[in-house]
Amino acid sequence: MQEEISKNILKSNTSIVGIVCKDGVVLAADRRSTAGTIVMSKTKQKIRKITDYVVAAYTGGVADIELSNKVIAAELRLKELRSKSRPTIKEAANFLGMMTYRSIRTPSMIPSIVGTLIAGVDEDGKASLYTIEPAGAAMHVEDYDANFSSGMPYILGLLERTYKKDLSVKEAIELAKECIKSSMQRDVGSGNGIDVFSITKEGIKHVISEELVPEYK
Repeated sequence: MQEEISKNILKSNTSIVGIVCKDGVVLAADRRSTAGTIVMSKTKQKIRKITDYVVAAYTGGVADIELSNKVIAAELRLKELRSKSRPTIKEAANFLGMMTYRSIRTPSMIPSIVGTLIAGVDEDGKASLYTIEPAGAAMHVEDYDANFSSGMPYILGLLERTYKKDLSVKEAIELAKECIKSSMQRDVGSGNGIDVFSITKEGIKHVISEELVPEYK
């Protein structure tokens, strides 16, 4: 029974990618969410702006993602009010990692499984990227990561031969877009659109919002 429930729960079998460049960070994702073999949504936004300075890309169960995003947004706001200063991206990543760790280890018929790429800008203007594994480990990313998204093998394969440490944000945006497009060619859980965000000292910008519609003859 548990296997049947887990198979048909609404999931974002996803392609997400985070790329670190010399002047910021870029996040990209597709828009498809599925339940079993059915495409349930073609417009799911998998990259969420948490605050004015933090943004995250998620993979996992949709309900778990929604809850994680709401909780981390509330916790960061509470910390701002209590400390009169905004949390660092490292603090945000560590909190989300702790929350993920606890969630997956809480006995449940349907375990909460969420993988996250979280990026943002600290008060000194420096952008950074962290990956939070579904088991709860939070790690700083120095180059690129696709977490445990279903498109990860295709994305990492492309980045292994194309990534350069001195990429500009503009170059990273195009590379991230190419990663998602490449993944959608082979991963049945990914498709229907691309969203790309840039994270720099100037702020967080939604730089690409592109719907991909199949042409039926």
